[in-house]
Amino acid sequence: MSKLWIKICGITRLEDAQAALTLGVDALGAVFFPPSPRAIEVADLSEIFADLDGSILRTALFVNPERELVQRVLETGLIDRLQFHGDEDAVFCASFGVPYFKALRVGGGTDVGRASAEYPDAEMIFLDSFDKSAPGGTGKTFDWSVAQKLVAESDQRIVLAGGLNPDNVADAIEQVNPFGVDVSSGVESAPGIKDAEKLRAFVRGTGNG
Repeated sequence: MSKLWIKICGITRLEDAQAALTLGVDALGAVFFPPSPRAIEVADLSEIFADLDGSILRTALFVNPERELVQRVLETGLIDRLQFHGDEDAVFCASFGVPYFKALRVGGGTDVGRASAEYPDAEMIFLDSFDKSAPGGTGKTFDWSVAQKLVAESDQRIVLAGGLNPDNVADAIEQVNPFGVDVSSGVESAPGIKDAEKLRAFVRGTGNG
């Protein structure tokens, strides 16, 4: 059985990035969406990501961004992947010449099978919970059978997100069998502040710890 891919999102502090790196996770995410309590500024990237080991993927998350913002983030040289959580089409996502992840929200009438097929060049498809008031980071789960069905029927790498935490991640993995998992609020002591013990417990729950 291949190792589960793990991403910790909403990183706002160097110490949290280092803690995740020590646990052997595969990717970290920084949020560039001002309404989010986990949003950072472009200038913050150098403090958080500059001195990390090159083995970890550094991801920048956007929601319907202006092209100029994405370009400014990429110009730092500190981002390896882009992640789009809004209504961006595949042409926009691929237009920066950097591998990208596309997040789809489960619920609200979205046909995730059809929607994921619209992004054939996405490196991974993230499934998150639909909430009309927020594009992600809500701490809410969704019907995992939807993700299970997509994993079974799709050739794409499916990453499960939305409401995961140390207490439910093992059950989620057993039911869905995703390529990977993505967590943000489920390992925090406050929005944007990761809890070291919750991080450790989450990684243990994936079977990788």
